Amino acid sequence: MIQIFTDLAANLPQRVVEQYDIRLLRLTYTVNGVESDPDVPFDAIPFYEAMRKGADVKTSMPSPGDAREAFVPLLEQGDDIICICLSSGISGTYGMLRMVAGELSEEYPNRQIRIIDAKGASLGEGQHAIEAAKLRAQGKSIDEICGHVIRQVERMNQYFVVDHLKYIRKTGRLWGGAALAGQLLQIKPILFGDEEGHIVMRDKVRGKKRAVERLAELYAEKHADGTEPVGIAQADCPADALHLQHLLRQAGQTGPINVVGYEPVTGSHVGPGTLALFFYGHKR
Repeated sequence: MIQIFTDLAANLPQRVVEQYDIRLLRLTYTVNGVESDPDVPFDAIPFYEAMRKGADVKTSMPSPGDAREAFVPLLEQGDDIICICLSSGISGTYGMLRMVAGELSEEYPNRQIRIIDAKGASLGEGQHAIEAAKLRAQGKSIDEICGHVIRQVERMNQYFVVDHLKYIRKTGRLWGGAALAGQLLQIKPILFGDEEGHIVMRDKVRGKKRAVERLAELYAEKHADGTEPVGIAQADCPADALHLQHLLRQAGQTGPINVVGYEPVTGSHVGPGTLALFFYGHKR
């Protein structure tokens, strides 16, 4: 059997994880030095309110030991593994998993372990895991699944608007000087994930309403097929997500629009008020 893995940053709701039999590698976080309890459901409202009030949130990727603990029992029972992980442009997760996969491939030479860099986060990562699971259900081979996912990674467009750059600037995940953009006169930066999965500046507009409209315009300009799934992620701004969903329908999106709340790890990096859009184009 082929086992499909991704990580918590893929932003997949539990019902989706269960529906498609996707396994998650956990990423952890602390708030003011207190580590989160993985058995307690995430409550977005107090989490983002704490961030607005200046809470110190720190995140950690899975350890090599965590990865081995997740992979080894499956390899022992004769399964192969595909793991689609958070962008190497913003996290060391991909490099760590490649190292672990190399070690395990020597220990289990008859098994296949494929690590795929999603070059994105949130549903720009999670949608690939869903597609991999669907292809597995169709009986596709591991080569066919990985080939499709890698092609889709190069088509995934990822745009987002943040309420304030201070959160993402603090993590050092802005690329090419984008952190120099300010918040003067209610200027809202439109960021996107480039070909290497780095976060870079795409545009600047005035006001949140115009920023949401700009996301819909980018979809209209760049999407390949209105029947393909689109993702929206919001960090405590559900009204903005609803408005964007309406604008996407006006722009020709007839396929599914999946709306999720940002989970705490990636949400802590982009900050409260962030709205993100994920869709397939002919290229990034």
